[in-house]
Amino acid sequence: MGTFHDDLGELHGMTVVVDTPGPKVYIGRCHEMTPDGILLLDVDAHEDGADDRSKSDFISRAAKVGVWSKHKRLVVPKAEIASVRRLAEFIQ
Repeated sequence: MGTFHDDLGELHGMTVVVDTPGPKVYIGRCHEMTPDGILLLDVDAHEDGADDRSKSDFISRAAKVGVWSKHKRLVVPKAEIASVRRLAEFIQ
């Protein structure tokens, strides 16, 4: 049998969108959510307006074609998190 990670949260292993109240958004595989924040693996990040794309455009594109990892591991502090949603929710 495989290893189970029930203690790492219901989003463990899923690709998620971590939005912030500011201009940044992160998309990566959720490893663990803690009271301090969220640990993401294989993460891409975007700042609103960069490359002439809004956060919404960036998320839509990632939902269609996938994520290109720019960071192997990244912790987003809880104070910077506005929402965490599965990327699959954005697939149309």
